[in-house]
Amino acid sequence: MGTSRLDDHLWIVGGGIAGMAAAAFAIRDAGLPGDHVHILEELGLQGGSLDGAASPVQPGAYVTRGGRMLEEEAYRCVWDLFSTIPSRDDPSISVKDEIRRFNERVRTHANARLIDRGHRILDAADYGFSLTDRLDFLRLIATPESMLGSKRIEELFHPHFFDTHFWQMWRTTFAFQRWHSAAELRRYFLRFIQEFGRIHTLEGVRRTVYNQYDSMVVPLQRWLLAQGAEVRFATRVLDVDFAGTPETGRRATRLHVLDREGEHRIELGPADHAVITLGSITADSTYGGNDTVPELIRDRRDHGWSLWENIARKTPDFGRPMTFFGAVDEHKWESFTLTMHDRVLLDRIVAYTGNEPGTGALMTWVRSGWHLSIVVPHQPHFPGMPEHTYTLWGYGFQVDEEGDYVRKPMARATGKEILTELVHQLGFEDILDEVLATTDVTSVMMPYASALFACRAPGDRPKVVPDGARNFAFVGQFVEIPEDVVFTVEYSVHAAMIAAYTLFGVGRPIPRIYRGLLDPQVAAKATRTLIGG
Repeated sequence: MGTSRLDDHLWIVGGGIAGMAAAAFAIRDAGLPGDHVHILEELGLQGGSLDGAASPVQPGAYVTRGGRMLEEEAYRCVWDLFSTIPSRDDPSISVKDEIRRFNERVRTHANARLIDRGHRILDAADYGFSLTDRLDFLRLIATPESMLGSKRIEELFHPHFFDTHFWQMWRTTFAFQRWHSAAELRRYFLRFIQEFGRIHTLEGVRRTVYNQYDSMVVPLQRWLLAQGAEVRFATRVLDVDFAGTPETGRRATRLHVLDREGEHRIELGPADHAVITLGSITADSTYGGNDTVPELIRDRRDHGWSLWENIARKTPDFGRPMTFFGAVDEHKWESFTLTMHDRVLLDRIVAYTGNEPGTGALMTWVRSGWHLSIVVPHQPHFPGMPEHTYTLWGYGFQVDEEGDYVRKPMARATGKEILTELVHQLGFEDILDEVLATTDVTSVMMPYASALFACRAPGDRPKVVPDGARNFAFVGQFVEIPEDVVFTVEYSVHAAMIAAYTLFGVGRPIPRIYRGLLDPQVAAKATRTLIGG
């Protein structure tokens, strides 16, 4: 525990998981009084992309824009944080212990990971590697990241690799496309090599009791408020002023803020610090309902990127946001949440897969026009759900392609049409009318969902603590943490830990990145899987 810092104040821009984690580490480990921590959040709630809520377009329905799969070995900073945060429903145990006990009781083992056009469950344990695929895989692992530059994945593999079961499972588990960054894929292979031999069952996945907002964000928010932390909602930071140089030392000196009272400034004094969240993968999300289609926004309306744009103009080492938001058609995807008001579809899926809700993780239709995947979570997925109400989450990777049964692109399909396509993909046409009558659908279009996988060059992402920074740091999914992987809760929490510990001189060590290849058993199993796959 750090020493008391009665004069220090911490201003956090963004109330997502990165900002909340930075606040927690500053209080818990740096010794800041809770009432000296101020979180400025433009929206009306915390959590950022870790969301789960009532549908904004479909009364009586629920929605999650995305789902996060946790992992035992690699999520060391997450487990460190949540080992001291009381759980939502039982404050006598930590969130970490709650998740551990839940996963001991509800174990993931997918029986229907891949499904073909004929509704047949494929043997996903047959990864389908050719000798060329194996050599390409090993070549990528052995190539230093500095030599990969901004190459795309498709530049490193022969076409056959993209037809393998392994690629279909890896890409839908982690949300990769062929045109994404080869350097990021290499990081994922190294970071999650322990999942290599179990990607077909997803046994390494760890889930939360409810959606991540209720199971992680709500307990963390309660803890922060109990410590006295201040959260200012409806507060947008327009810009940040800096003084100094990397050589002489740089300070954040002023926050330009817009809130309900208008524009004003927050002057940062000698004992003030700032942690600034950059970018957003859920910026400009739009929603569709049973009979409506979500709009695709291309012109960055909701300010999720504007702050980073403004501060990036000040100095070259603050990153290049255009690298990530500049290609909407490469990074958009659409998710959907089914709110089922009886068990007819749920029970048929259970009978078809042999997986009870929460035990099967992803199901993917490998040749479907929209490249659909779904997850049936443990029920209830939201606290206080009405009796006989259940949810299911899914997404499409090829939203501009025509469906196999609904002859239009997913991006132009209503919620009921998405549900119709899904029921046909399952081969459950006999219950289609009943399912349509008893299910509400909320769809979500996200223009930047996989923007963090954009092909990048050194300097596109700024350091968490830039050179010479004396009182500021950057966090979120668009900062650079060597060897770690974006699109994970771990990345956001890891960045927050680096920021808080560096700014406040915390002596406690940050958990080291897990490297499975250094474990002889993990390395041997991965090698056997590659050779035999």
